[in-house]
This record gives sequence, structure tokens and C-alpha cells, in this order.
Amino acid sequence: MQISGAQMVIEAFIAEGVDTVFGYPGGAIMNVYDEIYKQDGFVHILNRHEQASVHAAEGYAKASGKVGVAMITSGPGFTNAVTGLADAYMDSVPLVVVSGQVPMSLIGTDGFQEIDAIGISRPCTKHNYLVTDAADLPRILKEAFYIARSGRPGPVHVDIPKDVTAQIAEFDYNVALELETYKPHTKGNPRQIKKAIEAIANAKRPLFYLGGGVINANAAEVVREFIHKTGIPTVETFMARGTLAHDDDLLVGMLGMHGSYAANMAMSETDLVIGLGARFDDRVTGKLSEFAKNADVIHVDIDPASISKLVNADYPIVGDVKNVVNDMLELVEKIDAENYESWRETIANFAELHPLTFHEDSERIKPQWVVKRVGELLGDSANISTDVGQHQMWAAQFYPFTRARQFISSGGLGTMGFGFPAAIGVKAAMPEKTSINFTGDGSILMNVQELMTAVEKKIPVINIILNNNFLGMVRQWQTLFYDKRHSETDLSVQPDFVKLAEAFGGRGYRVKTKEEFDAALKDAVEKNVVTFIEVIVERFENVMPMVPAGGSLFNMMLLEKKESK
Repeated sequence: MQISGAQMVIEAFIAEGVDTVFGYPGGAIMNVYDEIYKQDGFVHILNRHEQASVHAAEGYAKASGKVGVAMITSGPGFTNAVTGLADAYMDSVPLVVVSGQVPMSLIGTDGFQEIDAIGISRPCTKHNYLVTDAADLPRILKEAFYIARSGRPGPVHVDIPKDVTAQIAEFDYNVALELETYKPHTKGNPRQIKKAIEAIANAKRPLFYLGGGVINANAAEVVREFIHKTGIPTVETFMARGTLAHDDDLLVGMLGMHGSYAANMAMSETDLVIGLGARFDDRVTGKLSEFAKNADVIHVDIDPASISKLVNADYPIVGDVKNVVNDMLELVEKIDAENYESWRETIANFAELHPLTFHEDSERIKPQWVVKRVGELLGDSANISTDVGQHQMWAAQFYPFTRARQFISSGGLGTMGFGFPAAIGVKAAMPEKTSINFTGDGSILMNVQELMTAVEKKIPVINIILNNNFLGMVRQWQTLFYDKRHSETDLSVQPDFVKLAEAFGGRGYRVKTKEEFDAALKDAVEKNVVTFIEVIVERFENVMPMVPAGGSLFNMMLLEKKESK
């Protein structure tokens, strides 16, 4: 059928099964927004900032496993969205972001709200397009969704000049995909898989090392099965939290800079690392020359560029984690779980020597207690988003995750302001679950305008603000490594968060005791509206354990020995 470029965007979204689009209109994208007004195939959520639109699309994608979609205008609309693109690129989040552009005749003239969006987005997207002819739009949009979701997922940017959205052309979405230079390798090499299984069977101290790629590949269930059949202890990265349930006997804990003592020591003592969907990030490995230095490495990843990029893989396997682990399961009878009994006992001793804990305080609320308490009260019924900082690490350490896609956070880029809009996207994707955002008094102000989005669209995100009157994580580093010179991290001058929430039409609570917190959380869940729960917590609490930057995993700063809970 002959339709306009703007109509093609709408039809493509509907054909791809898109049910929610996040965005903010402007002049260059106005033709597409006019078609959004006329359609009823999907819901559009108007954010109050373009960065928030992309973060909300990320939250939607991370929670649902589907491609998130955002729409923005040219110039400052696009530059505002770049942080979201970079965040999605670092965390391998499948997005399609459509931006408006000035008309073709104005490109290169420094026209009003013109920016080289394609040049800017090239280093922080999996692929990008500048559409110069509406006849190309069906193919480009179909390719965009395919590229975003296939292989190693990532954001794809489609930039459309305003006159192209007005052009009339043939729309045929059944066009065949012919991407000669993009063919993700999804099946692992059978010989390499066989060698890997033999290496596991011969190992004395094997260790599963799970990364976010396990969740991206929807492989959590099959990975759990493989782990339980082999009886091999398992560590998770920050991005893999929830792959194993918190109470799984084979889960050692989170690995890395703020990982548990047992997890980091297990990695330091293992003789075989079984890396699944992990990229050996610096926050996980610490000092590379000391990382698992007595171990061989099996590395399974969909992205061949990730394998041996930082740590040499003795058994490299390029392929989709789910496919590779399914193939491994067929050979699992070669592995005897009894072989690893003494290894499991060794790790249990590590956990007993320095458990992941914190020191309670009878007078002041500890932030770790808040996270644990939410877990006790809500557990699996909640999805947990976070901003970036100390609260993020405490959430990863102490929340009792039970499933994949329950934990939504900014990993690679570490974007303050991510949590609230992401939690809006999470709620849009999974309305049956309570959407919690753990945030800090610094992070929450970076996208606080999304209170209006949540109020208008009746999206009941509960924001738990752990208020220590500091940029907490930076303050922690200044305390530990900069002789307590707290340069520009004191946030003692703050808004009234309760009145702020109420000014937008939400609800606000300020709590200073555990009893007040329980009452506020219960009321927030029952009232089912967007909420700020400001919790006044201990100012100088540190995230522990901690591996200093560039240090070895086995050389950790630990919680001082006191009476602990």
C-alpha cells in the first residue's frame, strides 16, 4: 500500500508487536506524532525528558526481554537521548530509537535544531541509519528490530528527516532480510563443547561465572538445570543477579569489587572458570594478572569480539548461551557432582569466615536493613530497579532475588538518573508486579521530572530514597583514598522530598524508624500511586566488602569485626 513515511513507522511498530512507546515530540518528528494521535495499536508514554524516554525503554526491555522503543526529535532532543543510548549499548539492551531530523535540504546547513545525530550515535549504538528515501523505511525498520534483538542485543538508531516522513511510498513489511555482513553465530562448535565438558569433568575446583548475557539470552532456566546437574558452585556478576535464586545452595554470591568474600575467594582458588555470557569487566576481575591465575577458562559468548578480549580463553565457544548450554546438557552424564564435594566445603568455609552482612544500629536505620526489609515484605512480588551509587550495590548484595529480569540497573555506564524512568518502563512491561526503585538523594534529582510522567499515566513506582545527605559512593572513596577530603559531595542542602512528591500529585513519606518504614511501604503498596519514601539513614555507612580499584580479588577490604546480624 502507498502510505507516508510517518505512517510506515506506525505500521512497522504494530507489525513488530510493539505495545508501548516512550517519547517526547518536537518539530522534526511531528509528522510521526500526528500518526500516533490517529492510531490505537500501541500506547505512547510521554516522558518529561528525552534521556528518561530512552531509560524507560531500557527498563521495559530489561524486564520483558522484548525490544524497547523510544521516539525523540532532532537537535537537543537527540543529544538529550545520547546518555540512554550509551547506557543501553554498554549493557546490551535491545532498543530501537527513532529520531526526527531536519529536512534533507537543510542537512549540513546548521539549520534550526540540526545535529549530526548519525555521527554522534555511531560509537554508542549497535547500528544506525539515516533514512533518505521513504521507500527504504520498511526494510530499515525491519532490519533495526532484527539487529537490536539478535546476536548480542543492543540499541539501533534510526534518524528520519522530516520531509522523508511526509513522502509517499510503497509499504511492504514482508521484505526479506538480506544482511550479508551481519550473521550472528548462534550454535557453538560441537568439538569445542565436547572439549569444554571434558575439562569440567577433569577439574577439581570448577566455578560457574555467570554474566548478564545469560539473562539477555533468556537462558536462566537451562543454566540453572545445568548447574544443578553438575553440582558446581556458581558466582554471578552484578548484571546476572537473579539467574539463581538467592537461597540456591550452589550460589556462592556476587563477584567483583563489592562482591562477597566467598565469591571472590572462590574465583581466586578455582582451577576452571566456566564463563557464560560474561565479558570479564574490570569491576569483576580486579587486577587482571591475578584474576583466576591458576585456572583454565571456558568462555561462552555470542559476541566473538568479547572472547579473549581481556582474559585468554582456553576453551572459546562462540554461540548463544542458551543453545550452547542445551548442547552441554546432552553430555552432562560425563560430569560427576560428587567430585566437587570438598570444593563446595571449601567455599562454604569462606562464606562462614566472612559472611555478607552489616552491623545493625539500634538508633539509626542502616541502608542495608531497608533493602533486606523490602525483600522480606515484598520478595518475588516486586521488580527492583536502582539508580547508581551505594544504594545500587546494597540492592545487589542484600535483596533476595528469585528470578531473572527481577533486577534492573545500569551496569556498564553507571548512569545516575537511570532508576526512576527505568522503573516506569519496568512497570509498563510487568504491571502485575510492584515496581520499586532504590535510589539516593543524589540520583533521584537527576530525572525527578518523571514524577509528572508517572502521575499522568498512573504508573505507581515506589521510589525508596536512601538519604544520607551525601553523594555516597564518591564520599566513600574520598573517605578511604583521599584522606577524608569530601570535595563537593555533601548534599546537606536538599528539597523537602515529601512536598516535592506531593507537588507533582504523588505521595511522600519521611521515615526515621523501622516501624515508620514498614507502615510507609505498606501504605504505598496499598495506595498504588507514585511514591517517594525518604529514609533517613546512617550518613557514613560504607559498602563492604570492597576491592580497591586495580587490586586483586583476594585482597579485599572487609567489614570490621563487631557484633553483627
